[in-house]
Amino acid sequence: MDASWYVLLALLLGLTIGGGSAALLSIAAQRGRQVMAIATEPIPDGIAAMVDVLESAGIVFDGSNQVILASPGADALDLVDGRELRSREIMDAVRRVWRTGEAEVLDIAYRRGRIGVGTELQLRARVAPLGNRFMLVLVSDRTEELRLAGVRRDFVANVSHELKTPIGALTLLSEAIEAAAEDPVRVRAFSQRMQVEAERLGRMTKELIDLSRIQADDPLDDAERFSIAQVVDVAVDRNAVLAEAKRMVILPRVLDDAQVLGSEELVTMAVQNLITNAVQHSPAATHVGVGVRVVDEVVEIAVTDNGAGIAPEDHERVFERFYRIDPARSRVTGGTGLGLSIVKHVAISHGGEVRLWSHPGQGSTFTLRLPAAATRKEIA
Repeated sequence: MDASWYVLLALLLGLTIGGGSAALLSIAAQRGRQVMAIATEPIPDGIAAMVDVLESAGIVFDGSNQVILASPGADALDLVDGRELRSREIMDAVRRVWRTGEAEVLDIAYRRGRIGVGTELQLRARVAPLGNRFMLVLVSDRTEELRLAGVRRDFVANVSHELKTPIGALTLLSEAIEAAAEDPVRVRAFSQRMQVEAERLGRMTKELIDLSRIQADDPLDDAERFSIAQVVDVAVDRNAVLAEAKRMVILPRVLDDAQVLGSEELVTMAVQNLITNAVQHSPAATHVGVGVRVVDEVVEIAVTDNGAGIAPEDHERVFERFYRIDPARSRVTGGTGLGLSIVKHVAISHGGEVRLWSHPGQGSTFTLRLPAAATRKEIA
């Protein structure tokens, strides 16, 4: 074959290969432009505004599982790190939903914080497609909801247990009286014990009702102005008989006769409970101090006893319902374990707090702190 034919064939082959390569490059470029268009497609109108106002955490992902939008709630929960999601469980759910196209709901325990052990939160996440190119994750924090549900369960269980004790005691004592009908001394002893248990049951029922009422109503919705000096006088008077029985003296010292807004009845109940608690836990023939002062527009009502004191690890727990540091002593004094819980809820419902200072062997001081009401001159 002539050499010119070889040149011609080589030229034709080169043109064919070059044309094919050009076509492939053109196709590749077109696909690349399509991918870039998808990747840079703006978020649909309204989605960004919706995510910004979500009460729960909202996160939007693109097709490459990169975070392109996160609500303030997501930042508060520390769910997003740059364009990455910090929760592996939620990220796995996002990948599954991309494959199946079906929305998922999952509950996870998530540890917020990157320093130390952090705080464990109970989260519920819903993962759903947002059109064909985006994925939406909504996350709600159920930590407080589940904690309150646990508190309610514990409260019902505690009430059931606590009520069974005096009721069971009354049942046994009544049977003992019937069996000892011919022995007046034993009958008298059993009947006196029945009175103690009946009184304890009555106090517990009353305090449970009081606690439920405090939690159900907001005293600031229909607030009244009242004098703390009057509250202290009434609370001290209501404990006079109990103090006399132990040869004790209650010493009130009102440095500032401030006024408070709220429920006078509830605040009086709280102060009365603090004084009762101090008298019951102090030795006979001692005294209980009740002081009132105003510090930075906060009324402080401090009740000091001469009791055995409270260990630091029990300082927070003494305000829990039915918690008793010494259950055996509570049976003797007739304590229900609800008095300090009532004090705490009264303080919170009035926008205040209750503080405790105590050390073993040095007695205790409970301080009820409430916002002072503005004076008439200040209001004018």
